[in-house]
Amino acid sequence: MSIINPNGKDIIAVSTDFCGKKLTLEVNRVGFRTTASVLVTYGDTVVLGTAMVGTKPVVLDYFPLSIDYEEKMYAAGKISGSRFIKREGRPSDEAILIGRLIDRPIRPLFPKGYRQEVQVVSSVLSMDPNFRPDMVAMIAASAALMLTGTPFDGPVAGLRVGRVAGEFKAFLTPEERAASDLDLVVAGIESGITMVEAGANEVAEDVIIDAMRWAFEAFQPAIALQHELAKKVAPVAQEYDLVLPDETIQKEVDQWVEGKLGAALRKAYPERNELINELRWSFHEAMTEKVGDDYSDAKDEYDEAFTMAVHKDVRDGIVKDGVRPDGRKLDEIRPLSSEVGLLPRAHGSSLFTRGVTQGLNIVTLAPLSFAQIVDTMEVTDGERRYMHHYNAPGYTVGEVRRLGSPGRREIGHGYLAERALIPVLPTEEEFPYAIRSVTEIMSQNGSTSMAATCSSCLALMDAGVPIKRPVSGIAMGLMVDGDTHYVLSDIADAEDFAGDMDFKVTGTEQGITAVQMDMKVHGLPVEVLADAIRKAGPGRQHILEHMKSTLAGPRQALSPYAPRIEKIKINPDKIGAVIGKGGEVINKITSETGAMIDIKDDGLITVASSDTASIEKALEWIRGLTEEPEVGKIYTGKVVTIKDFGAFVNIMPGTDGMLHISQLSDKRVEKVTDILKEGQIVNVLLSGIDEKGRLSLTMKGVSQDQL
Repeated sequence: MSIINPNGKDIIAVSTDFCGKKLTLEVNRVGFRTTASVLVTYGDTVVLGTAMVGTKPVVLDYFPLSIDYEEKMYAAGKISGSRFIKREGRPSDEAILIGRLIDRPIRPLFPKGYRQEVQVVSSVLSMDPNFRPDMVAMIAASAALMLTGTPFDGPVAGLRVGRVAGEFKAFLTPEERAASDLDLVVAGIESGITMVEAGANEVAEDVIIDAMRWAFEAFQPAIALQHELAKKVAPVAQEYDLVLPDETIQKEVDQWVEGKLGAALRKAYPERNELINELRWSFHEAMTEKVGDDYSDAKDEYDEAFTMAVHKDVRDGIVKDGVRPDGRKLDEIRPLSSEVGLLPRAHGSSLFTRGVTQGLNIVTLAPLSFAQIVDTMEVTDGERRYMHHYNAPGYTVGEVRRLGSPGRREIGHGYLAERALIPVLPTEEEFPYAIRSVTEIMSQNGSTSMAATCSSCLALMDAGVPIKRPVSGIAMGLMVDGDTHYVLSDIADAEDFAGDMDFKVTGTEQGITAVQMDMKVHGLPVEVLADAIRKAGPGRQHILEHMKSTLAGPRQALSPYAPRIEKIKINPDKIGAVIGKGGEVINKITSETGAMIDIKDDGLITVASSDTASIEKALEWIRGLTEEPEVGKIYTGKVVTIKDFGAFVNIMPGTDGMLHISQLSDKRVEKVTDILKEGQIVNVLLSGIDEKGRLSLTMKGVSQDQL
C-alpha cells in the first residue's frame, strides 16, 4: 500500500510501551494544512491532535488559547440515541469536562504575555471500549503543540488512575472503574505535576498522595516519546513578542504605590476591594495629570502594571510577614454562616456564606423517570440520577454581563460539587428519587465551587435525602518562594490571582470524596502537593463542624411538596406482566390510579403520586400481577374450573392451584359441586408446590366467614 503525501514529507512515527500497551505517535499522514497534527494510537483507540497558530496580530489582554475535545459517535460504532439529532452538535458536558482536563495542565506552560491565537483540538476517531480515551487525547494535544514551534514548555502527559484490589492501575475497564474506590487524573511534565482531579469513595489522604506519585512515574514514557518525536520533526521556532508591562512603566507604578499598599489595605473583604478600587482610580488620575493627553493610549498598560504591583504586594505580605491580604493567618478560615429551609415551596434549600462568597442551593426531588439520559460516545445507556447545576451571573462579581447558557467554568464547578456528594448518596432502592441540586451563586470572592459543595450538602439534608454523612469542601492556595512553599487555607480572589496554585478538597469525616488542583507554575513535586492536601484537613473539618451546627443530619420527613414515592422489588421475569402487550397493562394502571410508575431492568418498581391512596392502589395492582406463590399463605381466589376430582382456583393473576376433592372439607365430600360452583370466591391455603411448579390448595381449617 502506498500513501500519497501532498506536502511531500515522509511519515514519521515513534512508539513506546505505555502501561502495558503500545503507544504510537505519527505525523504527516493526515492534517496537511494544520500548523501541526499528530495521530496517536493506543490499542484500538486513535485520536487526532491538531494545533493551529494564528498568523494575524492579536490585540487582546489575555492569551487566546482554546482547547477542545471532540467526541465522534462513529468512533464507538454508535449513532446518537437522540430521536431528532443524529450528527454531533454541541459538545456534551462530559466532552466539555475532558476539554478542561486537557486545557488546565497545558495553559500554564506558555509564557506570560504570549498573545498569539492558538487552537488545539483532540478528535477521537476510534475508541477501544475497554478504556476511556481522554488521556490519549491529552497526549495528542500536547504532542501537536510540541511541533508548532510556539513557546510551549511541554510536553504534557496524564493518566486516569483507579485502585483495584488495593493496587493502582491506569486505563481501567468499565468493570474495573465500577469496582474502584478512586478515579484520579494526574497530569504533568517531566519535572513535576501540573494538574490533579479526583473523585473518591471517602478514601484516605495518603491514598491520594500515593496515587499521584504512582501516576507521575507511570506517565513519564509518554513524555519521553513526545520529546523523541519533536527531535525527529525539528519544528522551526516561531517568532513572537510578549505583551508585558514596560519596565519603565512598571518602575514608575511601583514608585507611586510605595507606602500605599501593605498594611494600609489589609482589611476584610469587601472593604479591601473597595480600597483597591479607590486607589486604582487615584492612580489613573495621577498618571493622567503627569503623562498628559497621551495617557489614554497607554492606560491599559499602566493598569496592568498596577495590578502586577498589587499581586506582588499580596505575595510579599504572605512570604515576608505571614499575613494575608485581609489580615488573616495562613490557616485561618473566613467567617461562616448558613441556614436551611429558607425557601418554603422548595423540597430542600440552604444558604451558605463564607466571607463574601455565598451560595444558595435548591434541591428538587422527582420520580426516577426524571433522571437524565446520558448519550455520549462512551456511554451506551447511562443515566444521571443526581444532577448538580451551578450558575454564577455577572452580578455575583459586580459586573454587567449578558445572560446565557452556562460556560465551561460553570459546568466544571457544578461537576466538582456533584462529584463531591455522589459517594454519600443513598442507592435507588434506599431512596427511589431523581435528585436535582442547583447552586445559585449570590456573591463571589474565591472558592464558589466549595460553597456549592457545602450548600448542596445542607440542602440535601434539608430535603430529607438520607446521605451517609455530611460533606464539606475547602479551597487551598499555595505560594512558592525559592525552595519554600506557603499553604493558605480558604483562599480568596486576591490570593488566587497572585498565587501559584489553587486546589479544592472535599470529603467527610471518613475520607476524601473529590480533589481538584490547578497549578500556575511549571510543575510541582508530589511532596509539596502532599503537604497541601494534609493541611486542608483541619480547615475542612472546621467547616464541617459549622455545617453540622446548622443541620446535623438529614431530616426524617420529606417536604410536604415533594412527591411521595414507594418502591417494590419484583422478579425481573415478571416485568412483562406489569408492562403488558404494547404497554396496555401499565397504561391501565397509571390511568386508573393516577400514579406514575417507573420500572428498572433489575425489577425495581417505583410508584409516585401526591395521593397516598393512589400509590397503595397501584402497588396492590402490581403485587397482584407479580407476587410469587408462598407456601403456607392463605389466598382469596376464584373457582375457575370444576372437575370430578376437584377444582382449579385462581389465587393471583395468571396463577391457578389445584383444590382436590379430599381437601374441600374435614368431612367426606361426594361431589365437588356439593361444595363449590364456578365463579365462587373462596379462601384457600397454599399447601405445596411440586417440582414442576404445580400448586396444591386446601380449604381444611381455613375460615370462609369473611367472604
